Amino acid sequence: MSVREDLLAKYSSKVYKNREKHMLQLEDVTNPQEIAANKRAIPGVMTARGCCYAGCKGVVLGPLKDVCIIVHGAIGCSFYTWSTRRNKSKADESSKGQNFVPYCFSTDMQESDIIFGGEKKLEKAIDEAMELFQPNCIMICSTCPIGLIGDDVHAVAKRTEDKYGITAIGYSCEGYKGVSQSAGHHIANNGLMLHVIGTGDTPPKKKFSVNILGEYNIGGDGWEEERILKRCGIEVVSIFTGDGSYEALKNAHLAGLNLVHCHRSINYIAEMMKTKYGIDWLKVNFVGIGATCKTLREIAKYFKDPELIQRVEEVIADELATIHDEFDYYKSKLTGKTAAVFSGGSRSHHYQLLLKDFGMKTIAAGYEFAHRDDYEGRRVLPSIKEDADSRNIETLTIEKDPKRYKTLYTKEEMEQLKKEIEIDTYDGMIPEMSKEDLVVDDYNYFETDELVKKIKPDVFFSGIKDKYAIQKVGVPSRQIHSYDYSGPYTGFKGAIIFGRDVTMAVYTNAWGLVTPPWKSISGGNQ
Repeated sequence: MSVREDLLAKYSSKVYKNREKHMLQLEDVTNPQEIAANKRAIPGVMTARGCCYAGCKGVVLGPLKDVCIIVHGAIGCSFYTWSTRRNKSKADESSKGQNFVPYCFSTDMQESDIIFGGEKKLEKAIDEAMELFQPNCIMICSTCPIGLIGDDVHAVAKRTEDKYGITAIGYSCEGYKGVSQSAGHHIANNGLMLHVIGTGDTPPKKKFSVNILGEYNIGGDGWEEERILKRCGIEVVSIFTGDGSYEALKNAHLAGLNLVHCHRSINYIAEMMKTKYGIDWLKVNFVGIGATCKTLREIAKYFKDPELIQRVEEVIADELATIHDEFDYYKSKLTGKTAAVFSGGSRSHHYQLLLKDFGMKTIAAGYEFAHRDDYEGRRVLPSIKEDADSRNIETLTIEKDPKRYKTLYTKEEMEQLKKEIEIDTYDGMIPEMSKEDLVVDDYNYFETDELVKKIKPDVFFSGIKDKYAIQKVGVPSRQIHSYDYSGPYTGFKGAIIFGRDVTMAVYTNAWGLVTPPWKSISGGNQ
């Protein structure tokens, strides 16, 4: 019996019928098996997912440093998304000296507010925020009770714009919408596209310019990526949204190329900007040494500039030389070790490549909130049937901007370029994996315990919710959503920090002193 079959056999027939579609033991990675994804979790099963509000405010909007984001709802929801993802930020010229990321703004809805309505309380909170901070942009994020009682955050946002002459945006991102935080990503993307992107007119200063989409600067990741790109002579116009700003995002439509890092959370904006402004997008990965080299080379190939191509090679050579000795040391310690990786965005895919750099093998991987294309690639998009949960999230109809639409290449030139680099596409996680590897979508705590018990990885990468349960059964666990207060993990220097942290985790003898529960059951070892 395979690991998958053995694990599923422990479920009741009803749960088995659901979960078998979310779990694969790979047979042919070149022609991926279909996996169920973006479906509702089973009630009562302890999933690791977040909610729609968490995806909108906590992931996409939260890192914007010059935006006063007011959470309209209970204080617990505000606290849940307050600096928990370690989105580093610093006030600078792009944000006009403002940085509100360390703050937590909430209307703190009480029982009486739920009964009588909270719009007046929200407007009072906005007045207070304007008096104290004078932001250029205010965003309002709704939580579950707001959608239930019918407070109109969009109308409040419009009144705010009329009163103060600033940009104010309401988001109906109540937690119960969609099936996971993925719905919130989509809603946040829509709002940025409708109200922010394209409202500026400051062009890039350098010949080659990019936006980095789906980079949230956890542990300083975005700063390391920007450092490398600047060395190559490439200007970063805006970052969506780690250490990002409303002021910078306004000019995003003027960049020469979009780099999509976290595919799931931001691919909507990449597609909409392609349609409206003609900006191509390139799926990139700065997690991993080989992946970073490939990304830089593909960016240079896209712009087709000999000097840029040469400069990229010089930067790569210099960066590799700088980390050579440390990389060899950590690789000697980690080669042959195994790992399980369960994260969000595209990161379970990304980190497998970084682990491979160090000679490690990923034997199980999955996402919390992925869609099928995150696993199988964008080629499957036409075959995905839209269900009621998907229709609950508005899909914008975007048209070509007649004045600002521009393309760098003709249709024929683009077809030729696509033979060299992957423009406007994504192959997904599964093609990078091996036969017999496990792929688990929307993993839960029971499956986590069983996977640890059956496949015994040397290290388990996931979130804070299951980190300590994993360690208590003797397996080191790294919190891959916020890096356990470490980082950055991107680029060349980030890879070395990652190698150091994983080496420390794997060689921590404390985990070997823990007795797993299944070895202490009455009657002896099981």
